[in-house]
Amino acid sequence: MDYFFTEQQQMIIDTAREITNEKIIPVRAELDEKNQFPKAILQDIAKADLFSIFVPEEYGGLGGGCYDIVLALEELARGCVGVATSYAASALGIFPVMIAGSVEQKQKYLPDIASGVRWAAFGLTEANAGSDASGIRTTAVLDGEEWILNGTKQWITNGGESQIYSIVALTDPSKGARGASIFIVEDGDPGFSYGKKEDKMGIRSSSTRELILKDCRIPKDRLVGKKGTGFITVMKTLDMSRPGIASLAIGLGQAALDEAVLYAKQRVQFGKPIIGFQAVQHILADMAIQLEAGRALVYAAARHIDSNPKNMSKASSMCKVFATDMAMKVTTDAVQVLGGYGYMKEYPVEKMMRDAKILQIYEGTNQIQRNVIGQELNKEYS
Repeated sequence: MDYFFTEQQQMIIDTAREITNEKIIPVRAELDEKNQFPKAILQDIAKADLFSIFVPEEYGGLGGGCYDIVLALEELARGCVGVATSYAASALGIFPVMIAGSVEQKQKYLPDIASGVRWAAFGLTEANAGSDASGIRTTAVLDGEEWILNGTKQWITNGGESQIYSIVALTDPSKGARGASIFIVEDGDPGFSYGKKEDKMGIRSSSTRELILKDCRIPKDRLVGKKGTGFITVMKTLDMSRPGIASLAIGLGQAALDEAVLYAKQRVQFGKPIIGFQAVQHILADMAIQLEAGRALVYAAARHIDSNPKNMSKASSMCKVFATDMAMKVTTDAVQVLGGYGYMKEYPVEKMMRDAKILQIYEGTNQIQRNVIGQELNKEYS
């Protein structure tokens, strides 16, 4: 379908597509097998200026909106969701600074992010704080001109690979979520180290590690925004980032459909290609319908967020739920179309099905997203 992209948006799509075809697809199986972080590909993405999309122009970026980010992520995810996640996580990690950071913080960090010289990561999740993000236990105590952070973050995307981390910690534990603040921690800060690298089912080229803060001392000016406003910034950050997860699902769904159709045209059974059988046609048709419906919703949500950033929770959650549920079903159907071959690592749909599952889980499970949608509906009809 024609979505009438602007010249800049088409350039973003073409650039990301070229990287996907030339750099990602040829090595995605190897990256997956070796559990290898795609550092060289991220450097190629940086050279192509794709890291600058989400950074404001005054800090060296293109000043693109949610729609622009979605378009780039969709193309990169068509090649590999793990690689695309590594790219997306840098945006997620720096969003708190963009939302609530001081001018000095933006001047210090955003140009490096835009150029891809440094990458970012977002440190929220802990062992006892997953869907209930307010359950964090990491603390930050002011000691003269320094903050002292203690705690462990779990399942942090780009952990151990990024140089800049937005860490959520309690500055007043007695207030619960209202006592949370966000801090910038840099690789190499005293008391900051990394735990084990997780061995995951899918997105294996994406690095997922623990962040260990043991009497980690950082300068006083690394507090992002006002003390105690951390969770407001967290919610705004996730609202901005969830359409990106939805776009990963669109790219993955497109890749799965492409593989399924091409295989169905080549695979001969009972004397003719299996795409000639109605049973297979119906599977492929449903895959295509769900994919296009998901794409339309994600694009619409992204445009809505760009035009109405103060009212984006429902649209953000809706597109994340629909698109990621779609990706799980479409990749499962792709494996079914390929039959026994689809179950083998030699064919990419096996990896696609494994990659799809995490999309329903990270950055807020789809069950939590449905809670958000329900709460927003309750407000609208009150």
